[in-house]
Amino acid sequence: MQQLLENDVTLVRHITQTLNGQVHQDSIYPSRPVDPQTAASVILLLGSHKNIQTNSSEPCLIFNKRSSKVRQPGDLCFPGGSITPWLDAHLSKLFSMPFTSLGRWKYWTRWQDAHPEAARWLSLFWATALRESFEEMRLNPLGVKFLGPLPPQSLVMFRRVIYPMVAWVRRQKRFYPNWEVERIIYVPLREMLDAANYRRYRLSLPARENEKSSAEGPDYPCFYFLDDSRPEILWGATYRIATLFMEFVFGFKPPAIETLPVVEGRLDSAYMTGYK
Repeated sequence: MQQLLENDVTLVRHITQTLNGQVHQDSIYPSRPVDPQTAASVILLLGSHKNIQTNSSEPCLIFNKRSSKVRQPGDLCFPGGSITPWLDAHLSKLFSMPFTSLGRWKYWTRWQDAHPEAARWLSLFWATALRESFEEMRLNPLGVKFLGPLPPQSLVMFRRVIYPMVAWVRRQKRFYPNWEVERIIYVPLREMLDAANYRRYRLSLPARENEKSSAEGPDYPCFYFLDDSRPEILWGATYRIATLFMEFVFGFKPPAIETLPVVEGRLDSAYMTGYK
């Protein structure tokens, strides 16, 4: 595993081949029309980032930290968002042309020939994720390498199904977050592969009407780390997507939740609201 993390070319090749072996085209994409009110697509974004302490670059997961102007403020998420059917259907044709990331994906022709309906959904979700990522952080659509899809994930607190795409940032070193994003956070893959960084997230939920105090919610598995000495917690659907990726690609599973130390958190009433 350490050898994979030391060579970006080898790592990217391994991820691409592993995802193609794990994901079944005819089972992860819907056979009926997607409801644009509930469907979204995100990019599990990877790239090489310089570690200030070691003065060397290493492969990282790249997250957006949601701003206070959107729902779920303060949460970490992958760039992406909801489908805009007419626009994304047109963009999907552009972003699947031979010179683009999807067109150059080694398995794209096979998907088109053997699973044309799944390929159509894949190109739509990829176009959505690229468009939203450009809006949120100015990700260059021509500067990423498409590595493969992951199975969809359903949100617990919202009526939403997320279709994750996996991609590698090839050259872009700087991003420009918009009003939806507080800042960009890089998490080294070696940290995600360390079982000691996982916790049990115990939440206090907002008090309901006529209640004097907030209620204690269920415990959630989470990933806990420090970003420039500031504690950050990865949990929820983004955590599930990230750990599913770690399991598929590296065979790594976080420890059982009942064995994890507890870290406490609180959701206020603004968590479920926002401008988006």
